[in-house]
Amino acid sequence: MVGPVFFVLLETSIRRGVRAAIAIDVGVLISDLLYVTAAYFFYSQVKDVLQGDKQDVLKLAGGVLFLVYGVITYFKKSKQPEVDEVGKVLNTSGDYLRLSLKGFILNFTNPLVIFYWFSVITLGAKSSDYVTTDNVSILIYLAVILVTFFSFDLLKIFGARKLRPLVTDKLLVFLNQLIGVIFFCFGVFLVAQGIVGIVNP
Repeated sequence: MVGPVFFVLLETSIRRGVRAAIAIDVGVLISDLLYVTAAYFFYSQVKDVLQGDKQDVLKLAGGVLFLVYGVITYFKKSKQPEVDEVGKVLNTSGDYLRLSLKGFILNFTNPLVIFYWFSVITLGAKSSDYVTTDNVSILIYLAVILVTFFSFDLLKIFGARKLRPLVTDKLLVFLNQLIGVIFFCFGVFLVAQGIVGIVNP
């Protein structure tokens, strides 16, 4: 799936290495797990929240957050990461924690993610006729989707690592600006959807 997180994973893998990108992906996975849990155990409540005006407000709020993040990212100064004598990027445990938090926030503030998982739960419910906490088939179904997502993210991360030797200051600036533009456009899309939905319910 090509979304904001997709480009962040590629950029992080190129700029800071595989482990840093995996740290972001772990944060994304945790936020997905929270959304899946909410959609699974609070199916009827989530259904009410994601309908009508509430859905449009979620899109509007999420869009504003992405607009702000896009502007900040675009103008953020980028620099070459610190490397050791063999060229390996140096990251501390604190760096990994911050990166995981970044991945979590990026994914969690995207309202389309909860809409997606709600659709997944709905599809599973239709197949099983109902959703219950002991419905093993749906749990397996969700687990397979999450593992598949994470596996494909790893392929992206390791694939992007091949571009590491090409990293220059100009490339880092370009990547920052590209990510900023993508987030800004994504934010505009969400804000527009939210406004249209509120104005024309």
